[in-house]
Amino acid sequence: MKSRKGLLVLAIVLFGGLFFAFRSTSHGSTDIIITLKQRLLAGVGQILEENHYSPKNINDDFSRKVFKRFIEELDGDKSHFLQSDINILKKYETTLDDEIHGTQEVMFAPEVSKIYDQRIKEVRAIYKDILSKPFDFTKDESIVTDGDKLNYVNGEAERKERWRKKMKYYTLERYVDALEQREKNKGAKDFKFKADSTLEREAREKVLKTMNETYDRISKTFKEDDRFNSYINVVTNLMDPHSDYFPPVEKRAFDERMSGKFYGIGASLQKDDAGVKIATLVTGGAAWKSGKVVVNDVITKVAQGDAEPVDITGFETTDAVKLIRGNKGTEVKLTLKKQDGSVQVVSLIREEVVQDELDVRSAVVQNGKDKIGYIWLPDFYADFENENGHRCSQDVAREVVKLKAEKVDGIVIDVRNNGGGALYEVVKMVGLFIKSGPVVQVKERGGKIDANTWRDGDESVLYDGPLAVMVNEFSASASEIFAGAIQDYKRGIIIGSTSTYGKGTVQRQIPLGKPNDAFSTRTDLGAMTLTFQKFYRVNGGSTQLKGIVPDVVLPDPYEYYKAREKDNPEALPYDEIPKVPYTPWNGGYDFSSVVANANAKVKANANLTLLNTNLQWLNRNNELPTSLNLNTYRERLKKVIATVNQNNTLLKSKEELNVYVVDADKDKFYNNPSEQKGELYKAWLKGLKTDMYIDETVHLISEMAKLKTQTAQK
Repeated sequence: MKSRKGLLVLAIVLFGGLFFAFRSTSHGSTDIIITLKQRLLAGVGQILEENHYSPKNINDDFSRKVFKRFIEELDGDKSHFLQSDINILKKYETTLDDEIHGTQEVMFAPEVSKIYDQRIKEVRAIYKDILSKPFDFTKDESIVTDGDKLNYVNGEAERKERWRKKMKYYTLERYVDALEQREKNKGAKDFKFKADSTLEREAREKVLKTMNETYDRISKTFKEDDRFNSYINVVTNLMDPHSDYFPPVEKRAFDERMSGKFYGIGASLQKDDAGVKIATLVTGGAAWKSGKVVVNDVITKVAQGDAEPVDITGFETTDAVKLIRGNKGTEVKLTLKKQDGSVQVVSLIREEVVQDELDVRSAVVQNGKDKIGYIWLPDFYADFENENGHRCSQDVAREVVKLKAEKVDGIVIDVRNNGGGALYEVVKMVGLFIKSGPVVQVKERGGKIDANTWRDGDESVLYDGPLAVMVNEFSASASEIFAGAIQDYKRGIIIGSTSTYGKGTVQRQIPLGKPNDAFSTRTDLGAMTLTFQKFYRVNGGSTQLKGIVPDVVLPDPYEYYKAREKDNPEALPYDEIPKVPYTPWNGGYDFSSVVANANAKVKANANLTLLNTNLQWLNRNNELPTSLNLNTYRERLKKVIATVNQNNTLLKSKEELNVYVVDADKDKFYNNPSEQKGELYKAWLKGLKTDMYIDETVHLISEMAKLKTQTAQK
């Protein structure tokens, strides 16, 4: 088995050779581009087979899955491709493994892409024709929107019928909304009555505008190369859900999210009918310093240095951002339409922009006489390219110190919706709350178990008081290691949905191609994340599939969504390894009685029972076909809205919580140099005050604090 270092060297050598071979022969020929794709695909396939933790055989069966999944990737609701298209493409169904092995030219993805382009053109004509005529909403008919429950259409007439229902459904949604608004505003000043026919026509016009924008975006931002990137991702994802291919731009976005910094122009964007506009400028940023960029300028084109500008008309802000951000010190040229109608091209040099509004932050919740510290951890982030860069463990430690200075009676750490991140940061985080010991075990592809590397060796404890960790079904990977370690050491109470996400695998990034610059690990061909290990709790159990089961379970809005690891058929299995020796926390008191009382209260809570019943009903309702009859649709929508509104009430705390920030953070919240960031911080604080889950957890921590006090007094 190759070492981790050897694995990286293998990838760099393999794809470095690929890059130079392409560079020495490329003249824009289609054949040469396909050869590059073949080499890229074969290289990815080789890495998967030779280095993946549990590689599947890339054979005819694997080929069939790639065939099916890639077509679904392009046409999830089966409204574009015809059954005849699938029949034509069937000849590739068992040959894709040969393409991946590099023994056959890449032909499937390009041919699918060619058909896709043709069907996109046809579909644009179809929906425009359908939306040019009024709909009859008195008919009793329904639509199924789940592609898994549909077959590909047989012929043009069947496809038009599927699109007719699809456009009718989209129009019905907007038409009903317009009817509701008319009824609501009937007595308002300056109210102008519009006939049903007018509202129906306006609804169709809104749908047409949305559809045109959607398909403009597809034509501009999802071209053949983008589809081929999706094809490679289908291959990697079929090995397991977390082995991914990142094209260069996506690799950069990943690095930005993990490090909390990026290189850009220092501006935020927003989209409206005029296009993508400058919403705010960062004081001191590149755009601000130029003196040529102002709020409300519309960006019409983006160019990389002297390259041909890209027309971004119809782009979403996320698409525009990907073009505007880039590598340190590089040039980006913006074509701006000014408010006076003039057009100006502005050249800017990308500079570092720090996204500190996505860092760890804290607050204090006053619960009667108790003060409970609350820490929000959105990611286990780390700046991999800077040894002295942002680290979430250090940021959490700083927040703990602030809260201790406030003399809090307990601390809550919220990792809801935290998808994970750096494994090393988890170890450092757990070490803040335990004396020392192993945090997680890791098993290699060959079966070797490492129970010693990922351990806290520091005997000091930053915080030894009552602790709770909030989780939900989107708490994944590193979040699950953290919650699992806190639970195994009996250091604190875990509270949340029936289980966390269930990702128990470890990935490593492998750069592909030639380095772009000396400042980062980015390369011309992007990177892939490869699953090469599985991690396990210190008690020997895996978090894979099962996740972490909280000590106290609360109903959750997304409980019945099929979004966990166990819902993905390509997920690796659950297993166990031997327990590693560790010493549970001895805090001088047993909080099992607090857990038992909390679960009894949840079970007896009529509101939480009603919430769970409502969530089950909404899930069942969502599985049903949707009626396209106006009266039937409105009646069903009325029930859904009433249920959702009731849930929103149930999800709010009975009384607004008394939440405030410590003195050291007041400037960040109330006197922030960036008005936009300050507003985001204040909005975050406001959201905490009505969060039912925080309310429940704060009461739980208060009970733990009382128990500890009672134990200390005995």
